[in-house]
Amino acid sequence: MQIKGVGISGGIAIGKAYKFQPLEIVVEHKCCEEGCEDEQQLRCDLAKKAAKEQLAALTEEMKNQPDKAKIFAAQQEFLEDEEIDEMIHDAVYYEHYSAEWAIESTYDQFIKIISKSKNALIAERAADLRDVKLRLLCFLTGKKKKDLKHLPENSVIVAKDLLPSDTAEMDRENVAAIVTEEGGSTSHSAIIAKSYRIPAVLGAVGAMSQVEDENLLVVDADEGIVEISPEASLLENYKERKTVADRDAEIAESWAGKPAYTADGVPICAGINIGSHKNTDGYENCDYAGLLRTEFLYMDSNHLPTEEEQFNIYKTILQNMKGKPVTLRTLDIGGDKTLKYKELPKEANPFLGRRALRLCFDEPEIFRTQLRAAYRASAYGKLQIMFPMVGSIDDWRKARDFALAVRKELENEHIDFDRELKLGVMIEIPSAAIIADKLAREADFASIGTNDLCQYLCAADRLEPSVKDYYQTYSPAFVRVLGHIIKQFTLAGKEVSVCGEMAGAHTATALLAGLGLRKFSMAPSSLGKVKYTLSKYTIEQCEQIAAMACNAETQADVMEILEKEAKKRA
Repeated sequence: MQIKGVGISGGIAIGKAYKFQPLEIVVEHKCCEEGCEDEQQLRCDLAKKAAKEQLAALTEEMKNQPDKAKIFAAQQEFLEDEEIDEMIHDAVYYEHYSAEWAIESTYDQFIKIISKSKNALIAERAADLRDVKLRLLCFLTGKKKKDLKHLPENSVIVAKDLLPSDTAEMDRENVAAIVTEEGGSTSHSAIIAKSYRIPAVLGAVGAMSQVEDENLLVVDADEGIVEISPEASLLENYKERKTVADRDAEIAESWAGKPAYTADGVPICAGINIGSHKNTDGYENCDYAGLLRTEFLYMDSNHLPTEEEQFNIYKTILQNMKGKPVTLRTLDIGGDKTLKYKELPKEANPFLGRRALRLCFDEPEIFRTQLRAAYRASAYGKLQIMFPMVGSIDDWRKARDFALAVRKELENEHIDFDRELKLGVMIEIPSAAIIADKLAREADFASIGTNDLCQYLCAADRLEPSVKDYYQTYSPAFVRVLGHIIKQFTLAGKEVSVCGEMAGAHTATALLAGLGLRKFSMAPSSLGKVKYTLSKYTIEQCEQIAAMACNAETQADVMEILEKEAKKRA
């Protein structure tokens, strides 16, 4: 029997099912007697205090694992939410609700509102609210929350969904894979799976009813497939594939710290994408940082970060990189990224609205503050600045002139910065891709954001499962667009890199090199795999693969070409 879902993290796992049924507390919807309101409010306050202390302890316990600590820190913020506190208070004193019912009814209202958000990242925060509600109810009822701290060896966790605390406290050493009925690419389950390279299939509808405890499962996260009690021949096939994949992963790990070269000795610049100043993974093994995402500064804060706050963080990253080049992308808020303390425009399609550079043009003081901080930090390392969502020469010139005005300000104030600092564009809008030759004459460099460029080119939301078949990263159309951009910047003598997910997909490595790409920037975990893959191909072989892909008719044809060539070098 087979169940399909969305593959996350990639890889193949074989293990026994461990069905996880989290604690469910059924709250009786009852009122308390008049005069007992103070007692019920005190119970709410004590539960909140205990939950707060527990979350603070968990945050401290996970301080060396920022991705996990962030989960509990975010939940502490919900506990301190004044609107939630006020609604619980009113439910107790005006509706005479019991403490349990006041908490359940209040949190359920917020969960209902947030879960309906069209923004996937906001909708996923409903899981945090459910987590906090359960924690509070556990303290009120004396019941113990179930967890995944101790698991049998080689367990495949099967659940309807996993709460953030479930994933954070999970016995990672014994988890072979994760299968959930709910959850998407932005969920906590997905984030943890990617972080620890655990194969996962999410959105596997029917998993809880069709899988029994101890069932042998094959989880193919590359294809988004879960095989339940597979037949001997199919199981053997998967075991062979897993053996090859595990061997390649082990070899790739040994390649992480090596220089990147093709089989005929052509050097490739292998970089990393940086998403937070708290994590230094890959700094030692990379040649540069092709993408420093700065939105984390804004999204992880309760206010617009000041110039000084930004300067100190950019400076720290540059110093930790020890002279290696860093490409800072200016604020890229909008679309699926929002700020809790600043109202962004309500738009029918935020991905096509006032986001990234467009937002910065409309909020010049925010843009100016960030650019000042970036220029000042450039005195402490090799920094260059890149503008996202450039769609025209007008966009580029307006952004460039804004940066040059900030540069002039700092000169007049006698503030030190790198006078050689370069300004570039992120190409992620088809209109910019088409005029790559024009942009290459003026911009110092370019980086291709394959995620957004593909979704705009294919008119398919990359976060929407129902149209995932239309989001075609390997379509001949997309391959040709990539080749055009790379060719135009190369002809102009300007550097061009890819910093989208495609750069870290080893299946695309030879194709991109064949299109002329010599700079790849990726998640640190992909460095070894990409370097190892590059070592198997000569540039001539890569160019032949790229030519065949450009002349192919469908994405399936391109994938067949790439798979055939990869098998020759397995």
